[in-house]
Amino acid sequence: MSKSNLLVIEGQHADHPSFAADLRTKGFEVESTSSGSKARACIETGLVPAVIIINAATLRTSGKRICQSLREIAEKIPIVLILDPEREVEPTDADVALILPFTVQKLSNRIRHLLPGDSKNTLHAGPIRLDVERRTVYFQKKKTRLTPRLVCLLRILMEHRGEAIERKKLFSQVWETNYTDDTRTLDVHISWLRRAIEENPLRPKLLKTVRGVGYRLDA
Repeated sequence: MSKSNLLVIEGQHADHPSFAADLRTKGFEVESTSSGSKARACIETGLVPAVIIINAATLRTSGKRICQSLREIAEKIPIVLILDPEREVEPTDADVALILPFTVQKLSNRIRHLLPGDSKNTLHAGPIRLDVERRTVYFQKKKTRLTPRLVCLLRILMEHRGEAIERKKLFSQVWETNYTDDTRTLDVHISWLRRAIEENPLRPKLLKTVRGVGYRLDA
């Protein structure tokens, strides 16, 4: 399973379970914050999570105001709200409301149904999320608009992640040509992609050069 970025908002409360660590063991990439204001700050500085989880039970709140605040800046991101069974349930802007107790497996299942990766237009590979329709790639807190050619290139690499793809084969697929003697253009496009999906493009950890072969996406 490819990993997906989650933003989990939860506090420390002995009477209620926390879920951030357990969701990581389920294969999700998790950014964790302890308040709605900190979560909002994360999003405003560039974080684009696939799903937001508000563990209102650990925050001793209904979660209503946090939902409203996040909806102002993240209108289309699904929100899962976790509620204390002893607190009165109020109408909120959450997409899913779960009342404790429940298992992390149930939470995981509900999250998967909300993931944009379920759409044919969105691809996931580790920390990389590619929205093909909007020609936008999301990596950690960075969002980058891509050219159609870069979208095609990244899509092929994501669909064959872990595989070394020959330079000439990659060039012929992306540029739709049988002329593959000069692949320097491919190398330039790879460098542009690295700016979008690497912490340090000069020392890539995800988009690797396989000497004598081509390129491989390790995500």
